[in-house]
Amino acid sequence: MTADPLFYKIFKDIPELFFELIGQPHHSKSAYQYSAPEVKQQGFRLDGLLSTRSGYSFKPIYFIEAQSYKDKNFYKSFFGKIILYLTQYDPTNEEWYAVVIYDKRSSEGRFPPYLKIFLPALRRFYLDELGKTTNQSLGVGIMRLVVDKKRKNKTGEFARQLIQQTKSEVSNAVLQEKVLEFIQTVVMDKFPNLSMEELEVMLELESLKKSKVYLEGKQEGRQEGRQEGRQEGRQEGREEGFREGALDNKLKTIPKLLKLGLSIEQVAESLELDVETVRENAAV
Repeated sequence: MTADPLFYKIFKDIPELFFELIGQPHHSKSAYQYSAPEVKQQGFRLDGLLSTRSGYSFKPIYFIEAQSYKDKNFYKSFFGKIILYLTQYDPTNEEWYAVVIYDKRSSEGRFPPYLKIFLPALRRFYLDELGKTTNQSLGVGIMRLVVDKKRKNKTGEFARQLIQQTKSEVSNAVLQEKVLEFIQTVVMDKFPNLSMEELEVMLELESLKKSKVYLEGKQEGRQEGRQEGRQEGRQEGREEGFREGALDNKLKTIPKLLKLGLSIEQVAESLELDVETVRENAAV
């Protein structure tokens, strides 16, 4: 696992840390859903998107990139994908922000002057600089852990500090358990040859796993997971049914349009179907 998937795991599973980073800790995660949508016309894929759920269009959309190397075309590509997304999906939100999380300032390339119109929507964060501030936030610390290239003993010390910070600052048992398990995931990714016993010693996990809050988080997390699974299953079922119903209606419309004198190509274009599908269903 590389740094990018770890960042996107934060955005998807622990969005509270992202909102803390951008200075909006009071945003409700229930208003947002994470995805990495494809912009089909050009075959581009957005690395991270926090779009709003139904009923929350008054809140902004967040397009997210985590960047740990210099790319002279980065901003052109990033804003190009954003504009294509807005054109294709046409969201109803009044605001959007482009958020770039750099491991260090030197990883940022030149900002093209012809894109300065987008500067009010751009938010840039440099983890190495944020880490030097007093009272470093938990979100910044965990993102620094993802990109830091330290020796095992230094990483272990930093991870233990974050574990203690999580235990003292995060009162929600489910969220605390998610954050603690993510810290373990990051350390295991950095040192894949560590055995579970070595990991437990490094992070002092034995006492942690016996704590009341951790055990409560485990239990509540299982219950929450089951509930979310049921809800997602129902939602996926509704969406699948809607797609199937929409396709069925299109197929039934094909013969009617052909009788009106439209060509197979015109019907395909009108219904957004391929020509072969129209031919196969011409006599439905």
